[in-house]
Parts: sequence; structure tokens; C-alpha cells
Amino acid sequence: MNKPLVIAHRGASGYLPEHTLAAKALAYGMGADYLEQDVVASRDGELIVMHDVLLDDVSDVAQKFPLRARDDGHFYVRDFDLPELRSLKLFERFEGAISKPVFPKRFPAGTGNFGIVTLRDELEMIAGLNRSTGRSVGIYPEIKRPAWHRENGFDLAEAVLRMLAEFGYERRSDPVFLQCFDAAELKRVRHELGSNLKLIQLLGDNSWGEAATDYDELLSAAGLTDVAEYADGIGPWIMQLYKFDEMTAVKSSTGLVAAAHERGLAVHPYTFRADQLAPGFSSMAEMISWFTANEDIDGFFTDFTDKGVEVVNLLQRQLP
Repeated sequence: MNKPLVIAHRGASGYLPEHTLAAKALAYGMGADYLEQDVVASRDGELIVMHDVLLDDVSDVAQKFPLRARDDGHFYVRDFDLPELRSLKLFERFEGAISKPVFPKRFPAGTGNFGIVTLRDELEMIAGLNRSTGRSVGIYPEIKRPAWHRENGFDLAEAVLRMLAEFGYERRSDPVFLQCFDAAELKRVRHELGSNLKLIQLLGDNSWGEAATDYDELLSAAGLTDVAEYADGIGPWIMQLYKFDEMTAVKSSTGLVAAAHERGLAVHPYTFRADQLAPGFSSMAEMISWFTANEDIDGFFTDFTDKGVEVVNLLQRQLP
């Protein structure tokens, strides 16, 4: 059985607002193996750590810049310069209004003094912590909606690779995984841009509209074989790994992990949440134990770094 990597999903986002330096520092202190950075671009070409190209549901942008929404009513990171973004406050994720948090029991929505983080900010902090602690915690950046960024005048993949190289992340052996939902872009990163980094093909559902990629095709035997030609692993949605029969309460594998492993692909599913359990599980500990024992996953994304580290360490101590 592998010892799966614990990947801090947007930092310790179960406890502090996502993608804030505070959330990343907390996840680091809780023992994460890797910290995730979703990367988008500002109007002046700065690389911003933000889960979406939108600012709407995590900041006070509507109050600070009420006239800067696009015709669709949304506020886009790409429409603001870094000094403007630095003036915003980040909050726990909410829906439509700060009074409707997505996760009601997490950090109180609309409170705190958290700010926008650049990729440089975060890489500098991680480098500093690795030096001061003697650890080697890795990074797990995602190139967010690269086709959309190009339509809006910016080559995000090229800029991310340039920044990573500046901080010494260039070799396959470096503690970094670079992920993307867009298969065409990952192929470009590998073949056209010549990256030697470990690449992870994220797998979503076609209905989500993450990219022009056909995820149903990628989940097929032929699709996985194609992925293995340019990537080192897959990042599947947890519901793509197993089936749950509510009538019998039986959980069974879809075979995706085994098929990926047969092709030399690592498997890092998302997202393990203590407050949003997958069907058929009564606790996050049960989820981690089942997927580790039955699926032999190589890592997992979690909002609750401490709980993930605790269960992984316990499982390792129980090995004969």
C-alpha cells in the first residue's frame, strides 16, 4: 500500500479562507506534503492565486468596485491591476451574498482581514518555510482556464512556467506537480513549451464546462493511454473512482485507479472534506482508509490537512 500524499486543497481551507497566505501557512504547519495554488492573471500580467477567474464569491469586489462588472454581471480578476486587487478583502466562499456561506460551519463569512496573494508571494513563503523548518513541502499549481486567458490576451501557461523556473522548479525531480483540466494545454506544456515537470491531467465532468476536453473520452482505456503520453498522473473527481449502491450500502471500484496504474499514471483524487462527505461514508477517516486500502491512491486533495495527515500516519503505523 502506498503512503498517499496529503495535498492541501487551496491551503487549510476547511479552517481559513481559501488561497490566503494564512491558510497556506496553517496547512504547512499541519504537515501537508504539497500545497495547491490555482493560478489566474490580472490585467497587468501578475499571477494571482485564486480558484476562479471571478472575484464575486470570495471578496468584497462588488462593494469596492461596483461599476467594474462585465455585461454578464461578474467581476473578473483579469479586469483589475494588482494594486486594485490588493485593496480587496478575501472572505470564506459565499453564494450570492455574504450571509450565505457555502460551508456554514467554517470561518465566519464576511469577517477577517485576508488579502489577495500572488504566486510570487506564496512561492517566497514556501521557500522561506522550507529553509526555516528543514522540510521540503512541494507545490501543486493549476493553470486555470488557459484558453479563456488567451482569448483575453494572456498566455497563462508560459507565464506560470517562467515563474516556476525563477524559483528553481524546472526538473522532473523537483517537488512540484503542474495540473490543468485542459488536455490540449497540458500537451502544449509538455511538447511545445518543453516542460520537464510532473504533469497531472485533471478529470472533471463534461457538464462543468471546465475546458473543451472530453473527459468521458479521457476516462476510457484509449483516453488513459493517450494521457500517459504527456502526463505523469491524473486528478480525478472522487465520484469517478467508485460506485455506491444506496440500497445495499455497497461501495465498489470503477477500476479507474487500476487502469491508470497499469499505464504508469499516479492518481490524486479531489476533494476529501470532513463537512462534505462522499456518499456512503460516515467520516473523512473512513473515506481516506477506504480509498487507500481498496484503491491504493497515490495522494488526495483535502480541505482538512490535519485530519488527512493524522489518518495517513495512523494507517502507516498499522502496516505489518
